[in-house]
Amino acid sequence: TSITSAKIQVNGVHLHYQQTGEGNHAVLLLPGMLGSGQTDFGPQLKSMNKQLFTIVAWDPRGYGQSIPPPRDFPPDFFERDAKDAVDLMQALRFKKFSLLGWSDGGITALIAAAKYPALIHKLVVWGANASVTQEDVRIYNGIRDVSKWSEKVKKPLEEMYGHKYFAKTCEAWVDGICRFAEKSDGNICQELLPLIKCPTFIIHGGKDPLVPRAHAEYLHENIKGSRWLLMPEGKHNLHLRFAEEFNRQVEDFLR
Repeated sequence: TSITSAKIQVNGVHLHYQQTGEGNHAVLLLPGMLGSGQTDFGPQLKSMNKQLFTIVAWDPRGYGQSIPPPRDFPPDFFERDAKDAVDLMQALRFKKFSLLGWSDGGITALIAAAKYPALIHKLVVWGANASVTQEDVRIYNGIRDVSKWSEKVKKPLEEMYGHKYFAKTCEAWVDGICRFAEKSDGNICQELLPLIKCPTFIIHGGKDPLVPRAHAEYLHENIKGSRWLLMPEGKHNLHLRFAEEFNRQVEDFLR
C-alpha cells in the first residue's frame, strides 16, 4: 500500500502527516527531537502490517513539514505536542488509537496516554524519560553543537531544514529540555505515570548513549502492569537499526 502525505489544520497550525495501511487498529508514530515521520520512521511506514494497522506518522509543530510556525520550547512544549497529537488523530476521525513514541515522542506519548485515557488503546515507548538528571544535562550539552554530529545522523536533518534552522533548533531544544533539571526532582511527567491505564510496552537499547537505562526502568516501575524489553545491542535508534526485530515485537504487543 502506498504512503499518502497531507496537512490538516489542528489547534491553529497546519500539521503534516503520512498515512498508510487499511487495518482497523490505528497507530500514531511520534518522532524524536527535530524528527518527522519521514526521517524517523521509514522502516515502520514501509514494513508494519498494513492489513492489521492504519499507520499515521506526524511531524510536530515546527518540525519536518509542519513549519511554519518555527519550533519553540516553552515550559509546556511536551503537553502542547500531546494535545496536538491527540487532536490530529481525532481530526482524522480515529476514535481510539495506539501510540508509538520515540525519545521526545515517547515523552509526548506518555503524557497523552495519561491525560486522554479514553482515546489511547495501547502504548509503546523507547528512548524516553520522565525526568532530567544532571547526568542527562551533561549528555544533552554534548549534542548541542550539531557540527560534531556524525555525518549519517546529520545529513537527513540538514537536507530537511537547512543548516541554520537545524543548528538553532537543536540549541533551543537543549536549553528547553535542560530547564526541567532546574526543578528539585528534574520532573517532566513523573506524576502522570500512575494515570496511564492502557497496556504499555517499554523498550530500551542496552547501548543507548542518550538515555541511561535507569529512565526506562523508572517508567516500568511506575506504569502499572507495563512490559519491559531490553535490546542489548540497541542504541537510541534501535527501531531503525534493528527494524525487523522491533516491528515484530511491537506488532505482537499491539495485536
